[in-house]
Amino acid sequence: MFPAAPEGTPAALAGRLERGWQYLQFDDHRNAEREFAAALNQQPSFHPGVTAMAYLAMARGNDKDAASRFESALQVDATYVPALVGRGQALLELERDGEALASFEAALAADPSLTDLQSRVEVLRFRATQDMLQRAKSAADAQRWDVAKAAYLQALAASPDSAFLYRELAAVEQKAGQTVDALAHYRRAVELDPSDARSLAALGTILEGQGDVLGSLGYYERARALDPNEVPEGVLARVRARAALAKMPVEYRTIPAKAGITRGDLAAILGIRLEALVARARPRQVIITDVRGHWAQQWITAVVRAGVMDTLPNYQFQPDEPVRRGDAALIVSRLLTLIASAKPEQAKKWRDARLAVADVSPSHLSYPAVSAAAAAGVMPLVDGSFELLREVSGADAFEIAVRLETLARP
Repeated sequence: MFPAAPEGTPAALAGRLERGWQYLQFDDHRNAEREFAAALNQQPSFHPGVTAMAYLAMARGNDKDAASRFESALQVDATYVPALVGRGQALLELERDGEALASFEAALAADPSLTDLQSRVEVLRFRATQDMLQRAKSAADAQRWDVAKAAYLQALAASPDSAFLYRELAAVEQKAGQTVDALAHYRRAVELDPSDARSLAALGTILEGQGDVLGSLGYYERARALDPNEVPEGVLARVRARAALAKMPVEYRTIPAKAGITRGDLAAILGIRLEALVARARPRQVIITDVRGHWAQQWITAVVRAGVMDTLPNYQFQPDEPVRRGDAALIVSRLLTLIASAKPEQAKKWRDARLAVADVSPSHLSYPAVSAAAAAGVMPLVDGSFELLREVSGADAFEIAVRLETLARP
């Protein structure tokens, strides 16, 4: 690129520069050097002359000397485009592509009309990005997280709008335990590419680990809608259950840890976990006098209307009374009856069963319910016994609900 002299340069000086450049175009290095040297003898700080000598050094194959001379010219005028372009060319020959790219980009910033240079810059950016990606991948494979992160950041400097690079950077940060940075970069990836299911799923994973169940669920659902393979159905079901639990009263959330549950607890478990099954029952008119203001009032009302649980003759539900296995067996048998109405063939398994129960004789009032609950696998016997009077724990109650859910599933 011709090192044009700035306005106001003496004509004799500019003339020597132009004549020297013409000689250089014809590979007449000796006369070109004579003219350039004469110009510099006349004015040693004449940066177009220094630049011209740098181009001459390149023509002679001395790229290292050329790069040094271009640097000298740029110390006089850091935005001198011919020196910026020439330095980039010399650095390319020296296989210093990253520095060459920076020099070309500076030239373009100073003179955007250099369209030919733009295509070269794009190629260099691509090559630089590919090289940095390879280094980043190798470092990540070796679990050298800091090195991998630095390489991805370099790649992003060349391609700042790449959703892919932000996602790969975030993945490295996630593995390195840098979750704050990982969250920020996954979110940036999604901003740039809203269809990036992998980043959405990763955001869900991080937020779930931080206990933000509702935030996690939102990202998981978006990711699965785009690509079901990114979020298994089991993961989504688990987080949905946790999100639903998070919305429940604190009394409900503490049930699993209880050694013994109450009637109100059981009504809430059944009303929530088996809502669809309870809704199948024909509702009945009921009066309940002792549950107003109780945290489980809405579910108590639902299961009593469905006939799954009863009030006493005085219309009291007694929500704080403990639940024993004999009580639970009767309630389970009623739910099994609801299931049987939709699955009569499957219901034969428990309806026709007459199990031998060590501590409950066939003449006992609770035997039909106990036999059905045990035969259905909802409340298994323990060493052949049922233990009618043992209190039902919170964990036991949820297991009962899960087994009933499984039986009721279409």
